[in-house]
Amino acid sequence: MKLWQKDKASLQEVERFTVGRDPEMDMLLAPFDVLGSLAHITMLESIGLLQADERNVLAGELRNIYAKIGAGNFKVEPGVEDIHSQVELELTKVLGDVGKKIHSGRSRNDQVLLDIKLYLRHEIELVVVEVKTLFDLLITQSATYKEHLLPGYTHLQLAMPSSFGLWFGAYAESLWDDVITLQAAYRVVNKNPLGSAAGYGSSFPLNRTMTTTLLGFEGLNHNVVYAQMGRGKTERIVAAALSNVAATLGKLSMDACLFLNQNFGFISFPDELTTGSSIMPHKKNPDVFELIRARCNQVMALPNDIILTTANLPSGYHRDLQLLKEMLFPAIRNLKDCLGMARLMLSNVQVKEGILEDENYKFLFSVEEVNRLVLTGMPFRDAYKKVGRDIESGHYNPARTVHHTHEGSIGNLQLDAIRSGMDGAITAFNFSAHKKAFSDLLKG
Repeated sequence: MKLWQKDKASLQEVERFTVGRDPEMDMLLAPFDVLGSLAHITMLESIGLLQADERNVLAGELRNIYAKIGAGNFKVEPGVEDIHSQVELELTKVLGDVGKKIHSGRSRNDQVLLDIKLYLRHEIELVVVEVKTLFDLLITQSATYKEHLLPGYTHLQLAMPSSFGLWFGAYAESLWDDVITLQAAYRVVNKNPLGSAAGYGSSFPLNRTMTTTLLGFEGLNHNVVYAQMGRGKTERIVAAALSNVAATLGKLSMDACLFLNQNFGFISFPDELTTGSSIMPHKKNPDVFELIRARCNQVMALPNDIILTTANLPSGYHRDLQLLKEMLFPAIRNLKDCLGMARLMLSNVQVKEGILEDENYKFLFSVEEVNRLVLTGMPFRDAYKKVGRDIESGHYNPARTVHHTHEGSIGNLQLDAIRSGMDGAITAFNFSAHKKAFSDLLKG
């Protein structure tokens, strides 16, 4: 059954090509389709398009379908085009003509828009939860290893002393900024498109403010044409925010691959978290971090994929937009997996002690020597030249101590400030608003 079907069936080849992976992607939207319908029928009753008893039986059956979806006992049947058709078919099987009334005042266009926004709102929350869990671990590891020094590099050349406290803390603060960008994406997602119909509104006196409240949205996509134009734009904005998280994870993973390399030897992992070689018995390969790096590179490419798919489309709906689900939905799952695996690895990292005692790293302390001379009264440029001459002449014997006290330095990691900033960024989402709205819809 197809909601748009009249009297001719599509050729099977056309149907297979146009449907694509939609049935698979639609199952991710299924619970949100039901929630959207619960809000929609409540609004329909308020404007006289449903009687109270009709709304009650529709709501009861929709809640039954929601429970089946949650239990894994619901699917899109062969020959049924999409999740929206399947839900309506189930209602009609049980309730007859009353089930057919559910589509009044909406189009599949705004129904899909709504489902995607509800799904993305839910997924952004799950990503934020995963990010926060990794963030907490990084803060803990930063505090644990704040006294463990390691080389800092610029141009992959030895530069200045760093520390594992700085290294872990840097990625924690990076995730804080990533959550801020997720918050911006969430605010774009958290606007109600329902009631825009096919993109030009409806002659029914729809109460869009009511469905906005019932679904826990922060506000409306006010203009019905823009509500439809938001499809593609919303996905691109979410993908950009996800790509920031991916960039942080990818850089962390590259560092970990280098630090595990025997020529660095700064960290190690239990054997069960690394892989070996079929012919080289000494190998401990960082496959998890390599795959995180690759997956995150794919996520970072996602905004561009979406841009190129939607570039130069005029306003209104176009079937091109269907493909965005196949790009974005699996990418979200992959990013959540990467966050979980990074947490697993860093929970079990083993940090080498006394790294900077190695003679190879004595030049890291050249800036410390310059600064020590400046503190005795020598002009900076003269101190710089003296230490340079000492290095060239072989008279450079630095003290291997570090005393950095300013905000954000080795001796003052500012972990409390970073933690407070992250807490504030997460609180600003106000996830509880839509959770309460969903709970109220499902209770009736």
